[in-house]
Amino acid sequence: MKRLKYLFTALLTALLTITVMTACNPQASDTTSSPGASPAGAGGGQTLTMATSADYPPYEFVDSASGSQEIIGFDVDIARYISEQLGYQLEIDNIDFNALIPTLQSNRADFVMAGMTPTEERKQNVDFSDIYYEAKNAIVAQAGSNLTTPESLSGKTLAVQLGSIQEGEAKDYQETIQGIELKPLNRINEMIQELKAGRIDAILMEDTVAAGYLASNSDLEANTVPNTGESGSAIAFPKGSPLLAEFNPVLAEMKSSGKIDELVTKWFGGDSPAQQAS
Repeated sequence: MKRLKYLFTALLTALLTITVMTACNPQASDTTSSPGASPAGAGGGQTLTMATSADYPPYEFVDSASGSQEIIGFDVDIARYISEQLGYQLEIDNIDFNALIPTLQSNRADFVMAGMTPTEERKQNVDFSDIYYEAKNAIVAQAGSNLTTPESLSGKTLAVQLGSIQEGEAKDYQETIQGIELKPLNRINEMIQELKAGRIDAILMEDTVAAGYLASNSDLEANTVPNTGESGSAIAFPKGSPLLAEFNPVLAEMKSSGKIDELVTKWFGGDSPAQQAS
């Protein structure tokens, strides 16, 4: 009995000793940290999903010319730069443009970059970064068709990308110009095919995007038209996303350092890869 009592006392003393040593050494209980762990607020190698509609050169498109089928473009370069600066990995999901905001709302993507304009209607459903680029709209039609102004579209069928800012702009045209029939389609390349087949008369799209398609379609022409409503491209996030506060300072740095201008020159100036897309 005494021996049992002695063993019990010895065991209790050992347990107390271990407890005191552990308390004096905080690192012994830290099972969540690892060597080289990123500081709070950094990406730490976490993967972000960017949703886009990769039919919008030079913003985003599939690099079929190289055979890689990689999604590249102006928006992609911006997204990769921001992700790298913040310590994130980047994954890109290619979906239809009109499904981009619902994808954010259902938390199936962390952000959207697709040359998207932060309209008041969209702001009700998602949060937007600062605007990073602004372009003009253009009417694309068969060369020599003389469809150069919104007024010239009276009695014509005009295609727009479903859910795009151009769809809203075309609806504004309908309020003041009689006889414009709208044909919303999911993809820009669908609209180009419809135009070349003579099933529509014209397309309303961004001028920089039009330049890429016209480079390989000499039978088409584009004429810029004034923006009458909201314009500019921004990054969209789910409502309340903490990424907005992380992304905006990097965007500001890209503007002040000239990085955005460098990418504008790469993708919108000269013989850029986007201008070879079809």
